[in-house]
Amino acid sequence: MPARALERAREMYQKGWTEQANFRFPPAIRLLKRALVHVDRAPDSPERTEVRARILYSLAKSIGEATGSDSYAELFDQARREIELLEDPWQRIILKGSADYNQGALIMRMGQPEQAVQWFDDFIDFTEDAMRTSPERIDTEWVQRLAACLTTRALANAAIRRRESAIADLQRVEDLSREHSLDNIYPYTVMALANIYKQSGDLVEALRRYEEAERIFRATEQLSVLAGVQLLHAECMLMVGMSDDVGRMLDEALPVLRQSKVSQETAEVEMYRASAALLDDQFDLARRMAKASMRKLEKRGSKWWMMAALIELWAHAMQVKRVTNSLVQKALTLSAHLEANHLLDEAWLAKVLAVRLELRRGRLVEGEELLQQLPGPRAVTPLEHRMQRRLVLAELALAKGDRRTALMHARKGLDELGLVRDQLGGLELVSATAVHGRELRDLAIRLALESSNARQVFVWLERTRAQTYRYEPQELVENPELAERIAEVRGLGRELMRAGLDGRPTTKLRAEIAKAQREANRLGWHAQRWGRTRPMATVTEVFAELGERAMVSFVVSRGEMVAVVLAGGRVRMVRLGAAGEALEGAQRLHFDLNALAPDHLPPPLVQVIGASARKQADVLDTLLVKPLVHLIGQRELVMVPTGSLYAVPWGVLPSLHGRPVTTAPSATAWLAATQAAEAGTDRVLLVRGPGLQFADGELDRLGAQHEKATVLAGEKATAGEVLAHLDGADLVHVAAHGEHENENALFSRLELFDGPLFAHELGRLRKPPAQVVLSACSLALNRIRPGDEALGFAGAMLAGGTRTVVAAASKVGDEASAAAMADYHRALVAGAAPAVALAEAMAKDPFRRPFLCLGSG
Repeated sequence: MPARALERAREMYQKGWTEQANFRFPPAIRLLKRALVHVDRAPDSPERTEVRARILYSLAKSIGEATGSDSYAELFDQARREIELLEDPWQRIILKGSADYNQGALIMRMGQPEQAVQWFDDFIDFTEDAMRTSPERIDTEWVQRLAACLTTRALANAAIRRRESAIADLQRVEDLSREHSLDNIYPYTVMALANIYKQSGDLVEALRRYEEAERIFRATEQLSVLAGVQLLHAECMLMVGMSDDVGRMLDEALPVLRQSKVSQETAEVEMYRASAALLDDQFDLARRMAKASMRKLEKRGSKWWMMAALIELWAHAMQVKRVTNSLVQKALTLSAHLEANHLLDEAWLAKVLAVRLELRRGRLVEGEELLQQLPGPRAVTPLEHRMQRRLVLAELALAKGDRRTALMHARKGLDELGLVRDQLGGLELVSATAVHGRELRDLAIRLALESSNARQVFVWLERTRAQTYRYEPQELVENPELAERIAEVRGLGRELMRAGLDGRPTTKLRAEIAKAQREANRLGWHAQRWGRTRPMATVTEVFAELGERAMVSFVVSRGEMVAVVLAGGRVRMVRLGAAGEALEGAQRLHFDLNALAPDHLPPPLVQVIGASARKQADVLDTLLVKPLVHLIGQRELVMVPTGSLYAVPWGVLPSLHGRPVTTAPSATAWLAATQAAEAGTDRVLLVRGPGLQFADGELDRLGAQHEKATVLAGEKATAGEVLAHLDGADLVHVAAHGEHENENALFSRLELFDGPLFAHELGRLRKPPAQVVLSACSLALNRIRPGDEALGFAGAMLAGGTRTVVAAASKVGDEASAAAMADYHRALVAGAAPAVALAEAMAKDPFRRPFLCLGSG
């Protein structure tokens, strides 16, 4: 039996190692302890000593991961004592290198990267020297261990901002991979490079590398490593500003982690979840998650508890009504702890918080003294920290009565934000960055409003809103992987519909769709690069293009709604009172219009809902339009909304009944659209999707008005065919059901014969259509992010270069839509501009025809 004991020990060790590699530490510990019992029964031999050493350091790592207690250190020491008993010096070195690697990786995961670095040095130095002097002794195992140590040391160096050392290690790993054909170490190099790109501020390249590493580790089922990459990826997404996306992703991960009782992973996920909540001003959630994370990290002895403590303290500080000295001292003490542990950016941020708190309680001298102690931002200082620095400089200047300097810092901060935005790819990334400039934007607009200088307010509005629409789209770069992923979403959507009709369970399908959408979104972040930034529209340029029209730009500041009106060569500002009633009224009107949409509602129901809709329209008219009548007269209007006003079909308001109104995300976006080539009618495309009751008659009438039109209907109206014909069209009319996805705006869709055409796919157009009419429900809706960054199906078309989009922000009945579109095209063919044609079509029954004219008008 003693001979059999060593064999059993190896079997148990291998099973335990497998469990450990899959992040299942409790069963790994049980198996490795059983392996230890078996190996102790085996007769003494070099083989027994080697196996015992491997079991001990593997057990040490599992216990450290599972408990965070210091007991793991003694097990590592026992392993090293076993290793020293081996006679072969080369075997001693590689086994000691393995033990050191495991201990270093564990220490790094516990939040002590600087201490981790030293555990890799001895083995790396020895092996590099041996490769020069005794290359015949270096086999594949040696090279793989060297590459693993170099990669992990690079990660540790990146974590403590030693960029050049990290890059040098990774370059050496790439050389080893090529020289020795070690494909298995490539994904670790990718992950490490992503970390370094993130630290150096190249967020797009970092995101790309994280996604690549995730795909490889998922495909090879290296789940323990995958979990770590996903956390690093989440951190990078937060640096861009995608806090809501990260929040949803981590909310899905937390229940699974808590059930598996992996405390370190859970603590890290909770910390990132707290950070996402803080970015979204969800202070209670941020505090709760940060406290939960802090308790687990402190128990494990991880210094990352201080990072969780900073999030909790910041969220608390944003909620308190009265700032106390103890709160300031808490921030300063935390800053000192962070600095002592080489978490320099976090230490800096904690001191910035202390400065802001001092300013809030009127201690300007003390606040300025603390601010002078802060060094300037480094090349690797995160974007959010840079914005906080500019904000505190602006707040200090304002507290001293220097409004000019405060606005200067706001402008410079937003310029810095713009430089980061300019490097990004997809629309989702570009729109997400606005969250980092939210406080600076609010401060600047508040100061501009207080000055009562309408021109200055207009300038700041254009500087801070709808930046997504300021970029000129570049020529398409085909991404087959993205196209494949979107096709997968389309296929899963069809299967989900069939499952629903058949009464089959849909939970698994919905999870698969959500996963495929996330992967497509991430690929879409890089699928289309944007060209140069369009210059911000000036008042002079806007007046030159407006002619006899007027522009009304709405903004909310400190709960007050304000309108900036450009009309008759003058810029004037009108304070409209509390914003809450208007924003809530817009939402209530939207709900009423949805309820009123079905074609054959019972007359009593029509009367009740119609009365409610008219009441809300009257309220909005009174709050938003009537106070401006003396400035806008009977002019045609360009409306630049804010928040829920984006969903208002302006033609339902009594004062605007029958009046041409165009909606645009900003004056700059409107100006770019109006200066694009005029929409002709040489290439007309008419599309009919499935399931519309009156679509056949609608397209027949339109076909009579556009005799040379291409018609896609029935089996021909597939997503691929429609997309191909959209390219370069002058006028497109799509009669199809549609749906806006608020949480996933670029998966807003038109329903076609073979499934949906997604907003994601519009980026594939080489030459976007000039004018698009969407005779569908809700596709003028947008997901509104800070800074009035609005994105949806129609918004994606406008950002991609379409001049005008006519669409509805609410549900529309098939019969009402068909009638409205017949009237619209009749006016259009007669020579009316889109906004004029739509106003005439809506005037007949505005509450049943709630369309908007978006873009140029």
